Amino acid sequence: MNERQNTNSHPTVGHHTHDDHDHDGDHDHHDHDHGSYQHASGLRGWLMELFVPHTHDAADSIDDAMEASTEGIRALKISLFILMGTTVLQCLVVMVSGSVALLADTIHNFSDALTAVPLWIAFILGRRAATRRYTYGFGRAEDLAGLFIVAVVALSAVVAGWQSVDRLIHPQALQNLGWVMAAGVIGFAGNEAVAIYRIKVGRRIGSAAMVADGVHARMDGFTSLAVVLGAGGVMLGFPLADPIVGLLISVAIFVLLWGTIRSIGRRLMDGIEPELLTQAHKALEKTPGVLAVSRLQLRWVGHRLQGAATLVVSDVGLSAAEQILQDAEHRLQEALPKLEHMILTPSSRRAERTH
Repeated sequence: MNERQNTNSHPTVGHHTHDDHDHDGDHDHHDHDHGSYQHASGLRGWLMELFVPHTHDAADSIDDAMEASTEGIRALKISLFILMGTTVLQCLVVMVSGSVALLADTIHNFSDALTAVPLWIAFILGRRAATRRYTYGFGRAEDLAGLFIVAVVALSAVVAGWQSVDRLIHPQALQNLGWVMAAGVIGFAGNEAVAIYRIKVGRRIGSAAMVADGVHARMDGFTSLAVVLGAGGVMLGFPLADPIVGLLISVAIFVLLWGTIRSIGRRLMDGIEPELLTQAHKALEKTPGVLAVSRLQLRWVGHRLQGAATLVVSDVGLSAAEQILQDAEHRLQEALPKLEHMILTPSSRRAERTH
């Protein structure tokens, strides 16, 4: 197989004979089930956009792989600094107030800060060149970091829930409720700022793991608001409001975590957003000399796209077929800026009829 590697993150195109592959004769690239990718409306749509946002943004994207990793690491550094500052402040208030709801919120903030570390490492690993053992490179490290993030979120929810149940069984009086409420507001502000930043950068570079980390911060921000509600309930004469709110926080996190699990799991299973496949298919179909697209596959590896396609081309000579594939490559890069590696295989009508 003859491949041409482009160092500027343009797709690699391999040309080889169609007979090297087994193909399924029934290909349909138009009837896609968009499922969770469709935009919901009303309250459900608002909640989906808040806690299950899209993992890529075609309108405002960073296309170069190295630049994308650098931007991701910068976002992690800044957000880590903000979250650690918020966590330290809330820890001080927990020690003087004894609020279990604020403790739950603080645990979430600390875990959210820690999740930046494996993701940071994953971005660094993703820069490494492929080796003889890891021939596809290290882009999957980013998706594995996403799994770690999900596990940390789930664990923090379990710990917070256990603390809340214990406080329901063994209630204790809260002190300095004004400080508790102030810390909750500060926690929300810090987490929401981090969430907006991480989700924005994650969508720009196409990183599902960073978007998941941003959603995690957003969850923590809303738990901070719940802490304010719990403290308000105690001030109004309902002392069990604090542990009840802490328990509700844990339950809400488990419910909202499902969307993040689906997003990360889909990428690990080589799932792809149907609209990206449609864009690639249209770009290839519009290439002069391409009669049909008999096979098209795409997948995310970290925050970059890889794939393969078999193109039915006109009965022309080798040089003309090469030119058709080069044209198809350029059109694909325009349609999918995050495309890093693509193998294009020419075929003919005669070869298609024999399969």
